[in-house]
Amino acid sequence: MRLLENDFYFMRHGMTASNDSDRIAGFTDEPLTAAGKVLAARQAEKLRGLSLGSFWVSTLTRARQTAAAVLTTCDAPLFLLDELRERNWGEMEGRPRSELKREAKPHGGEGSDEFRDRTRAGLGRITGPAPVLIVAHSGTAREIFAFLDLPFARPDNCDILHFHRDENCHWIVKKL
Repeated sequence: MRLLENDFYFMRHGMTASNDSDRIAGFTDEPLTAAGKVLAARQAEKLRGLSLGSFWVSTLTRARQTAAAVLTTCDAPLFLLDELRERNWGEMEGRPRSELKREAKPHGGEGSDEFRDRTRAGLGRITGPAPVLIVAHSGTAREIFAFLDLPFARPDNCDILHFHRDENCHWIVKKL
């Protein structure tokens, strides 16, 4: 089973202090806030009853904590995957998101090509069982949208997206 040949789900992690203050988090490994944990639990209920085959999760704490909330509503094997981590923004981490320059390679961080290659390599390692739920970051979502040639809209914290094909085999995304 190859991920991008089948329908799958994506869930962005819950709220962190960096999200709350609109700052760049990147590789900074911060936990969910109390509100982030509550939102993750509430959103996980939307997945109750779905027959998910597996969870593929970023190794950063905020994604693992979000996945833990989902595990209370769905029973499937969980796989941690380093390649699903958010982009390493180096010296830009902790700065306001308004200063983000996506095309630039920040000192001590990853360039956009490096991040794309890492993320796509990780997506290529996802082998199921299907249907898959990916729990990761907005940057990871951006790369999925780009790979599928879909217009990107940044998901909010804990948004759950269902990627599936229409009758003409075109990818479409529906927010749960």
